[in-house]
Amino acid sequence: MKIYSLSVLQAPPNTACTVLSSASDLSGFSFYQRPSVGEFMSFFSRTISERTPAGQRQSVQENNYTAHVYNRGGAEQLAAVVITDHEYPVRPAFSLLTKLLEDFVAKVPATSYGTPAAISFPEAETYLRKYQDPRQADAIMKVQQELDETKIILHKTIESVLERGEKINDLVDRSTALSAQSKMFYKTAKKQNSCCVIM
Repeated sequence: MKIYSLSVLQAPPNTACTVLSSASDLSGFSFYQRPSVGEFMSFFSRTISERTPAGQRQSVQENNYTAHVYNRGGAEQLAAVVITDHEYPVRPAFSLLTKLLEDFVAKVPATSYGTPAAISFPEAETYLRKYQDPRQADAIMKVQQELDETKIILHKTIESVLERGEKINDLVDRSTALSAQSKMFYKTAKKQNSCCVIM
């Protein structure tokens, strides 16, 4: 079981998301793949957050990864995304996202959301390391109601989250958030359909 990426985003309705804080563990990838993999994790975190309505949770599977997103909505318009392997259980993933958002709201003033580079939230890195063991996330949230009571939508592919007629390859091509090297890495990995394919 593995957590690759953990992000807090500002997700206003019908507007592009902004990553406010993130942490990642890309040690399982080669040194040369890490920058591209990191860009894609951020890209997919934003894409999935933008397509998750406020107040909802969903899990999106793509190749060897599952992205769990919780769009908390509310006055802060915050969402959180954790990207894991398929073995990481759903309930602890959403418990972790709930805890992450609660701590972020408590420790980071909303007035700082406009300048993400100035936000200091080291707890994201701490959670990433600590909750590699899903039992840690679940133990903290024992008081919380069963997440089974909430509606969690599981999409089989990223394409099912995209708007009608929208393709992931087109999104990648149009993205200004991805470097040319990352786009080439994505296309090569897609063609080879190897173990390195990311989302």
